[in-house]
Amino acid sequence: MTTATVAPPTGAAPLDLARGFLTGGVIGASLAAFVVGCTLGRVPLIVAGPALLAAYALLFRLAGAPRRAREGALAPLTALALIDGREMRTVAETDVPVRFDLTVAPDLAPAFRIRITQDVHVSELSNHRPGTVLVVRYPPDRPWLLRIVRRPTPEWEDRAAGAVLEPASGPVVVADRPDGCAWSLTTLLGVLLGAAAVVLLMRAELFGRDTDTPAARPVTSSSTSTSTFSVTATVTSSTTGTVAFGPGRSVLDRGVLREAVESLTGGGGGDGRQALTVVVREQLLTVVFAPDGVSAPAFDPRSLPFDRVPALVEEARTTLGVDAPRTWQLSAERLAGALTIRIGVAGAGGSASLEADGLGTVVRRSPAR
Repeated sequence: MTTATVAPPTGAAPLDLARGFLTGGVIGASLAAFVVGCTLGRVPLIVAGPALLAAYALLFRLAGAPRRAREGALAPLTALALIDGREMRTVAETDVPVRFDLTVAPDLAPAFRIRITQDVHVSELSNHRPGTVLVVRYPPDRPWLLRIVRRPTPEWEDRAAGAVLEPASGPVVVADRPDGCAWSLTTLLGVLLGAAAVVLLMRAELFGRDTDTPAARPVTSSSTSTSTFSVTATVTSSTTGTVAFGPGRSVLDRGVLREAVESLTGGGGGDGRQALTVVVREQLLTVVFAPDGVSAPAFDPRSLPFDRVPALVEEARTTLGVDAPRTWQLSAERLAGALTIRIGVAGAGGSASLEADGLGTVVRRSPAR
């Protein structure tokens, strides 16, 4: 069998990094404008956030139209491929991420080897064993975008059933970009700087309204130390509250998160303060409250499924493919209507996240790639 060496996909070019930074900046500025607008009761800011994001998405789509047209003009190639090896990352979901080592044998070109990751339904895993011949499809100018065809035509299905392929020699082309981490970090930097720019522009109104507005809720500051847990609770303004936990204590300890939330919302009974966002880390709780008299997608932070939080964090740390997870963060909001709880983890193996509903039931997982 004649073999060929396929050039691997290049890493993030400077233009890709710049595009990622700009995208992150627009996302950060849009979200910050929306939250700041809800906090201050400024309708123009509330509208400007989603409008900016929509306008950028439209421009991004239009700018990429010529490239998509060029790529669409090239018909994808269909070929047979031999599974040299496979590795399954988890079997806990309906669709299992599987890493395949394939020998691809095009009809009119030399064979080549490639490594891809593709989700396979658990019921079809037996049809994707090493030594099996499958049908694949890929763009002729970008073979690293190769995908296994789940439902090939009868003609190709018959060819695969009767084909005998030998593993090709030569190096394996890894389809994943080698430095996607650089693009992710650049995008995250853009998000942070975009959000910081909006907050800095509105800092006078955000941090000065408690002294300038007589009707605002008075600022309070307290330090609490009880037999249950040790914290320093501080309400920094009429719309933001934080709880920092003392040494040796964690927000995941039994009853700690519930008691910390109630310390900021006025206890467990009566009408508590409504929150726009709740952010939880290992030893820090932050609550952004909805301003009085402003209609916003808020929720009662005391309604969070506190008993499910430790299990959700543990599931995010251990089942999403992040090696040696170092940090985690939980955020709760209901911007889309229903209460959504998102837990992100990061470590040496990349980053991943899962989402749960208001009852603590997992509804979506995004494993590390």
